[in-house]
Amino acid sequence: MRDEVDELVEAWARERPDLDFDAVAVFSRISRLARHLDLARRQAFTEHGIETWEFDVLAALRRAGAPYELSPGRLLRETLVTSGTMTNRVDRLAARGLVERYPDPDDRRGVIVRLTAEGKSAVDGAFTALLRAEQGLLADLPPAERHELADLLRRLLVPFS
Repeated sequence: MRDEVDELVEAWARERPDLDFDAVAVFSRISRLARHLDLARRQAFTEHGIETWEFDVLAALRRAGAPYELSPGRLLRETLVTSGTMTNRVDRLAARGLVERYPDPDDRRGVIVRLTAEGKSAVDGAFTALLRAEQGLLADLPPAERHELADLLRRLLVPFS
């Protein structure tokens, strides 16, 4: 089985036989898969009326478990955005009725962000659609190879954690 990356690597190897192209063979494929995943994510989210950034915030709240709420600081850590960006995102999600704010009972200056029923429905639907799309991307791999691939990718990502 061959793909376009094989052709790319062969062309470079012909032109630059002094270099090792193992990394190109791996990361060019990861990059191409990332583009397909990004398209699948956008489609899954669009079908459920949310954007990628909205999914990130709603999913963080959903993963928190009932009652599906977090402090803005915890949301920052979960989504890796700045404080100003998170404030803007929560404002926009609240305006759409997907989250609500209420005073933090432990800190009179703070607030808690809670997922609404509408927000829970949107994130659950989008996540189910996303999982279907991701499973489709992995359809040609048997379960054992999926687990092996996940383990190998984990080894590459751990140093960045």
